[in-house]
Amino acid sequence: MKVEGQIDLRLPAAKVFSKLSDARFFATCIEGVSNLVEKAPNVYSATLETKVAYIKLKFEISVEITESIEPTRIVARSEGTPIGMVGRLVSTSSANLTEKDGHTLVDYEIDVSLTGKLGSLGQPVIRSKIKEMESQFTKHLKQAFNLDEE
Repeated sequence: MKVEGQIDLRLPAAKVFSKLSDARFFATCIEGVSNLVEKAPNVYSATLETKVAYIKLKFEISVEITESIEPTRIVARSEGTPIGMVGRLVSTSSANLTEKDGHTLVDYEIDVSLTGKLGSLGQPVIRSKIKEMESQFTKHLKQAFNLDEE
């Protein structure tokens, strides 16, 4: 399942890239992420807690930055297993940054696949949750950058 979108930030691409490349900053923009630990350069583990429909889920996830081209592109691969449920979450996220007239356009794509009991929740339910998380992330990212500008 793919989700695509664009975020317009009134900042230079170098600054946006620097922040998006900072795993700790990035994690603060995603609701439910905790216990972020750097395991190796560009490899992290974390816990993600969320609710999908009526089911509360807690994942142990690993994230690897697989591509980083300053200041234009970042790609990360995430894998996770839910605690207490059979299944697996695998996602690839990419962000392409384009600077234009003092703004940076962040074009992103997230490709998510779920297996096991997670996959049986149904694509409309999962898509709705992904869209909700996408909206929250965008809101938190813009808030974080606004705080940075003050």
